[in-house]
Amino acid sequence: MKNNLRVARAEQRWSQADLAEKLGVSRQTVNAIETEKYDPSLPLAFKLAEVFGKPIEQLFFPSRSAGCEPAGSRVISTVPEEG
Repeated sequence: MKNNLRVARAEQRWSQADLAEKLGVSRQTVNAIETEKYDPSLPLAFKLAEVFGKPIEQLFFPSRSAGCEPAGSRVISTVPEEG
């Protein structure tokens, strides 16, 4: 899952350690989420949204490689009927 955590954290001028303390997790966890090595649990994603004061959708979005695409970008093709 892609995310904007590094940008959101920089806007607040927080270090990874600062954010980790606010979340009650390790700095390594924050780093792993930012570098997309780890997807947060749903409760942690909600906590991140709360800490930043932003909707989850502004922090996280599906990656195209996971088979998910942002709304409006999906190409729909029709298959002709046999007959």
